[in-house]
Amino acid sequence: MRRDYFDLTVEGVDGGAGSRSPPLVRIDFHGPEELLRERLSGGESGDAADGDLLTADQIDVAFRLREPLGEADDPEGVVGVTNRYTGDFILELNETATDVLPFIHAARDATDDGDARYRVEIDVDGDRLVAYDKDTFLVYDPDGNLLRSESLIPSGVEL
Repeated sequence: MRRDYFDLTVEGVDGGAGSRSPPLVRIDFHGPEELLRERLSGGESGDAADGDLLTADQIDVAFRLREPLGEADDPEGVVGVTNRYTGDFILELNETATDVLPFIHAARDATDDGDARYRVEIDVDGDRLVAYDKDTFLVYDPDGNLLRSESLIPSGVEL
């Protein structure tokens, strides 16, 4: 799927210190719906029963940098949503660290118990296809190494 089929917007990032609402990332798809629906239902691997869409615990969200943090004013990277069980990419889109990292920080700031949460909504031309409540968002450097300090990792989870 082409990365330019997707638009990403975020809400709840500039809420200030008093905001306790989990931030929201909305991904709007402008391509063939059947292609996205097939990937979100596990494709040919059959991970979701009878064409049901994958659930929140069956997907992972990550950001992979293309250039190191600190070496560029606004390092570019790729946001990816993958099938947790097969590792297959469901979708990818280009974003910058200045768009993604404040979102992760807002998710951390929106909780008192240390377990950050956020919401992902995937739309097709403005119509909601699926929504996921998530608590993990992994950030990787250009070499594929996990950046723990930039990632959202629930307490008690070992990677």
